[in-house]
Amino acid sequence: MTRRIVGPFNRVEGDLEITLDIEQDRVAAAYVNSPLYRGFEQILQGKLPADALVLVPRICGICSVAQSAASALALADAAGTAPPPNGRLAANLTLATENLADHLTHFYLFFMPDFARAEYASRRWYDGAAARFRATVGTAPNEVLPARARFMQMMGLLAGKWPHTLAVQPGGSTRPLQSSEIFRLHRTLREFRGFLESVTFGASLEEVAAIGSRVELETWRTQSGGGDLRAFLEIAADLDLWRLGRSTDRFMSYGCYREEDRRLFPAGLWHGGPAELDIAAIDEDITHTWYAAAGLPQHPAAGSTVPVAEKEGAYSWCKAPRLAGQVVETGALARQVVAGHALARDMVAGYGGSVAARVVARLLELALVLPAMERWLTELVPGEPWCIATPLADDTSGVGLVEAARGSLGHWLTVRRGRIHNYQIIAPTTWNFSPRDAAGQPGALEQALAGLPAGAAEPLPAAIHHVVRSFDPCMVCTVH
Repeated sequence: MTRRIVGPFNRVEGDLEITLDIEQDRVAAAYVNSPLYRGFEQILQGKLPADALVLVPRICGICSVAQSAASALALADAAGTAPPPNGRLAANLTLATENLADHLTHFYLFFMPDFARAEYASRRWYDGAAARFRATVGTAPNEVLPARARFMQMMGLLAGKWPHTLAVQPGGSTRPLQSSEIFRLHRTLREFRGFLESVTFGASLEEVAAIGSRVELETWRTQSGGGDLRAFLEIAADLDLWRLGRSTDRFMSYGCYREEDRRLFPAGLWHGGPAELDIAAIDEDITHTWYAAAGLPQHPAAGSTVPVAEKEGAYSWCKAPRLAGQVVETGALARQVVAGHALARDMVAGYGGSVAARVVARLLELALVLPAMERWLTELVPGEPWCIATPLADDTSGVGLVEAARGSLGHWLTVRRGRIHNYQIIAPTTWNFSPRDAAGQPGALEQALAGLPAGAAEPLPAAIHHVVRSFDPCMVCTVH
């Protein structure tokens, strides 16, 4: 057996290192290491509860609104309050703007450049992919970056600034909008819709959102219309990315975007069929992580973060969260499978969670969420309340659960004597990139990498990078 270390990875937010045990030209086992300790959970202890809204967005410059939203919901839960309709809609719009921008960034700037690698030079699609998606010099980045920048101007109106906004509060939004500003937001969404329909899809958002199976998706691909999704689907078919990177096939979502009496995407669990999501069944195992042992795995509400720089058997700063003792996958594919989208469920019914399915699910969310944003804008009522006061008791607790672009994000807060006694965070990449637990279960990415072809000496194949990037890791959110 040969052991190889892969890392650091380019085009990944934060630090990532993967150890591969290779036997008979296959990955026999993978060990995923998050090598950077952050310490945010310790920083928050002893602070005033409202300070969390200032500190947690600094966890990440990409997912900062998602961290703000989870913290605001935890504080609202601890206070027993809910924002007024305008505040709820503003929170949805702010989070959706960040999530859609992240999906766009991942597809064009993080994922697709790998198909311009020289090892694919003999493929029929290579010349077009290299000209279109090569990092920094391809035609796609030159189109996408200005479009993304114009779309992110929404943050200035909705949240005052990005990243690290303070507009997202437990009681709603501190950035009330005037009618003229709502009109400008409509115009920005209309322009972004035009970019997606002409460049990314070559079809209307509604047409893409209505695709209900892989057969329909393949039929749609062969139709005229162009668009970068069709280019990806051609590559995915040629490289058989539909069979690459299968993990647990156990999908979890906390639910996302609260509406009057429901969520746009509901909470739940899917493992061959739908199931209720029991948040109380979440715990964190630290057997193979550099933290002081606390006996049995702990629920995050009672968890602790005590770093131990050297610990026998440990190989990551990332904890190993489990749901009822089981590994789950989270992300856009999980969200859409749990929500019951026909295409998402058909994709996993065929070959399970795969590289292609994860990428398609992210682009599908662009087509699903942007029309919802257009509707939320029409429901805003200038002059009505946007934010209410949310005083906290001196001794209380709360939980805030949201869906970031990369999946399920949870904040657990405990307040004692008016100060933060404990604050625990489980980010999406903590779920997907977790190490083994006490039972020896590999995390989702560790499972997805096992079995891939890999030589003991020659350069590692691009397939390993495709699998890693298909989860869209945000490593700086992973460890706190």
